[in-house]
Amino acid sequence: MGMMSRMTERADVVIIGGGVVGASVAYHLAEAGCRDVLVVERGQRLGEGSTGRATGGVRAQFATPVNIRMSLYSIDFFSRFFDATGRDCGYRPYGYLFLAADERQLAQLEANRVRQAAEGLTCVEILSADEIAARLPFVRLDDIAGGSFCPLDGLIDPLAVMRGLWERARERGARLWTDARVTGIEVDGGAVVRVDTSRGIVWTRVVVNAAGAWAAEVAELADVEIPVTPLRRQLVGTEPFDGLPERMPMVIDLSDGFHFRRVEREGQSPGVLLAWPDPEEAPGFRTDFDEGFSGKILERAERRVPAFAGLKVDRRLCRAGLYEMTPDRHAIIGRAPGVAGLYLANGFSGHGVMHSPATGRAVSDLILHGESRALDIRALRAERFAEGDLIEESVLL
Repeated sequence: MGMMSRMTERADVVIIGGGVVGASVAYHLAEAGCRDVLVVERGQRLGEGSTGRATGGVRAQFATPVNIRMSLYSIDFFSRFFDATGRDCGYRPYGYLFLAADERQLAQLEANRVRQAAEGLTCVEILSADEIAARLPFVRLDDIAGGSFCPLDGLIDPLAVMRGLWERARERGARLWTDARVTGIEVDGGAVVRVDTSRGIVWTRVVVNAAGAWAAEVAELADVEIPVTPLRRQLVGTEPFDGLPERMPMVIDLSDGFHFRRVEREGQSPGVLLAWPDPEEAPGFRTDFDEGFSGKILERAERRVPAFAGLKVDRRLCRAGLYEMTPDRHAIIGRAPGVAGLYLANGFSGHGVMHSPATGRAVSDLILHGESRALDIRALRAERFAEGDLIEESVLL
């Protein structure tokens, strides 16, 4: 149905945003028995926003208890994704290897390991530079003090995760409107009553804001302010490179945030996927790929892995997407302040795909039971910014 046939419908829950977070909320609601769910997506199809442009990494190596808990729940879900959805999500536990540039960073990784163990993540190893060299002899380590490795961390296919969650939700009765821009959220007596879209009106008492980089604009429609800012992140893929082991971990250089992993290439030898958070990037909705970025990141790649000298960029594997940043780089999950029936699942700051299972479960629980039963997410409440109770995280990527 297109713009010519505007309609009026009802739904128990309207989810704004058809990326992996919206799909996860729909899935968890449907699995819990709430099947009158409508997902409203501004794009022509699901996953056109940040989900389809993501790096595809998943890790439990965080420094804050809430992020560690979110990761542990999500990684467990990815490990049994086929049983849960009947689909494969591409989870490959090849690990994340963080490289510490000095003793201070290495001490921070050790402190993180202690915190991770307290939350139940007990398999993180602290490695010396020599131990890293034995595993990855092609990485330059003369300026590295050591690192940390977790074998549960690894890779997933973001679009496969989204599709698996959404298809199971659809089988349970969830519906989808694409090419539907939300133009209003009607609030009456302090509670949500209606959502206006370019395709029609939906009467509902429950709305979930899962709008990714557009989350602040959507919240504003209900006169709710959330500090979510879009920020472009760029990825560079290369032509085939045969020097990486099949079970290659994601390698992250804490000195500047540069990281890389193997990337499969259909019908060809694998290449390398390179990422780096350019500190000169200004907030905004740009998603074009900057050709000049390739030169910047190739310099870093060659510096860390001398064998990468001469790597050639494959433009087809280069892309840019949007992080949805918050002031403390932690998500906003929970009820919207002052508006009953409006729930927030926003501001993941680069961790939306990896934390989508935990987010879907938490939001579903809040809607159906009034509390998050599986996860303690109180630290992620929207009110923390007004209260000055921001979350501190040491490993920021």
